[in-house]
Amino acid sequence: MLPEISFIYPAHKETDCDARVMVLEQKGWERGESFPPDTSSQLGLVRSSRAFSAKADAVLFLPPQVVGEAALILVGLGDAPDATQWRQAGAHIGTQVKQKKIKKIEIDTALMPESATATEVEWLLEGCGLELYTFDKYKSDPDPGCARIEIVIHAATEAQRVKLKQVLQMRMTILQGTALARDLVNEPSNVKNPEFLACTAWEQSQKVGIKTTILGQNALEQAGLHALLAVAQGSSAEPRLIVMEYRGGAAGEAPVALVGKAVTFDSGGISLKPGEGMEQMKMDMAGGAAVMATLISAARLQLPLNVVGVIAAVENMPSGSAQRPGDIVRSAAGKSIEVINTDAEGRLILADALHWVGSKNPRAVIDIATLTGACIIALGHHTAAVLGSDAELVRDLIHAGEKSGEHLWELPLRKEYAKQLESSVADLKNTGGRPAGTITAAAFLQHFAPKCPWAHVDIAGTAWSEKGCPGQPAGGTGFGVRLLLEYLQRHA
Repeated sequence: MLPEISFIYPAHKETDCDARVMVLEQKGWERGESFPPDTSSQLGLVRSSRAFSAKADAVLFLPPQVVGEAALILVGLGDAPDATQWRQAGAHIGTQVKQKKIKKIEIDTALMPESATATEVEWLLEGCGLELYTFDKYKSDPDPGCARIEIVIHAATEAQRVKLKQVLQMRMTILQGTALARDLVNEPSNVKNPEFLACTAWEQSQKVGIKTTILGQNALEQAGLHALLAVAQGSSAEPRLIVMEYRGGAAGEAPVALVGKAVTFDSGGISLKPGEGMEQMKMDMAGGAAVMATLISAARLQLPLNVVGVIAAVENMPSGSAQRPGDIVRSAAGKSIEVINTDAEGRLILADALHWVGSKNPRAVIDIATLTGACIIALGHHTAAVLGSDAELVRDLIHAGEKSGEHLWELPLRKEYAKQLESSVADLKNTGGRPAGTITAAAFLQHFAPKCPWAHVDIAGTAWSEKGCPGQPAGGTGFGVRLLLEYLQRHA
């Protein structure tokens, strides 16, 4: 969860706080620029002793005994910092807040580099908020230290103060969405089954006025979503198709459609995964979590456009009723699919969800999924893959990734790759083998995407952080929420 964060914008600099923050570029620090008069002598000693360098990621905590009534947190930006470094600096502030159990911090924009604008402050506090996230609801004795944080911001000008109040309110809404997605991913699978996701979507929707429809087992059978049902048939947990409709645009305006994969636990089915690391497979619903959180956040932000979110929720388990390698299933689109590997299940549920969302006549469709291990091999854990049928849509998503800090890289979706999916007994196979695994998975989905601009985002490497990093505690990352909201804001 995200702590309750309150922003205070006092007209005068006198304030009672636990710690003051200075964010410094390396060259400015070396020249002794922007030192507060009341701490200039102490900071001069720190500089001369080289206890702090202001290089990127450098942090120094000076307790009140050294600098006066409030502690001082020094955070380095290096030289010519970009958005990533500003967010990293904010994450380091968040780390100090958590470790020192600080309740109230003060940030003075006049003490920042001259180049700093409201945008840089926004990046800084976004990084801080991302770092302050925790998931400890199942601990018997959770740490109450960061339940509520106050951040005092001294703006350099009245215009900056007004701008900061506007952008930081929006940023907090987006961070709350990211925290919701992280919470869902971090939930254990003995709690988080498809029904749990459906109930969560319903409860969250009621708070913000989103129309939500839940399709259960019988409705899915009547709708012919047999590929989705085939994945779910090995589990005692029934599948759900969760449909969330946010109507912020004009009546009759074609919506943007977001489709999320939500396998609440992926054992691999009969094609069983290795036991090592399988506990992390509770995160195989991260795409669905991102879609749900994006819809809730879009409503809170009152974005002036229509958005429909479709979340295909199943559990993939091995049992006497599970689908087998070699089975042939018929999708909602009428295409027959030879199941080569039951661990290539995400594309089966997305095939039916993509076909189903076509009934909403969307203007664009974006699906997001932890789809392929091949994506991790190709791009690691810092960048997600994007592929699609429309070059402009793909470019817009890549740009949204650059702006939001959730980066994408385009992979080619050439017709030649589709040949790997040819089957001798069905219309196509559910896997094209090891070569170009991320691309052939997208080529499979393309068979079922509506005839409008479509893009596929593979977040297999970015949805989960095993060890954590600045701004990202270990566990679910919430990747995709900031990306999708940036895209929607630009097209609202």
